[in-house]
Amino acid sequence: MADFDTVLKFWGPVEADYTVHGGLVLTRLFKEHPDTLKLFPKFAGIAPGDLAGNAAISAHGATVLKKLGELLKAKGNHATILKPMANTHATKHKIPIGNFKLIAEVIGKVMEEKAGLDAAGQQALRNVMAAVIADIDANYKELGFTG
Repeated sequence: MADFDTVLKFWGPVEADYTVHGGLVLTRLFKEHPDTLKLFPKFAGIAPGDLAGNAAISAHGATVLKKLGELLKAKGNHATILKPMANTHATKHKIPIGNFKLIAEVIGKVMEEKAGLDAAGQQALRNVMAAVIADIDANYKELGFTG
């Protein structure tokens, strides 16, 4: 519970502009881990130099961060939020669990740079994301998805 509260102390700037921060997160994810771009077929035609500032990427990034905000505010009581998301990411999008770890790292970096997430906040975010990812993985296993 304390980890959720620690991360939420730094969430205000992210929440104030999900679109900008979401664009930063996905653009950085795609640049640092180019293979992840293949998991987003709707972005396939976007040249690497055009990723930053692309409206569709920013919009999807905003969706990701809004969902993360819901999970943070649920403070661990997130099964009803997480289960449908895990289901679509397993059955429709086929997102391997490792990719959640990659985006979690990128979110931490962006929050450090743009929201002042300090060392304690970084550790709290790692703890929160480890718990969330473990729950996603449990849902994946229930569905028989081993991606």
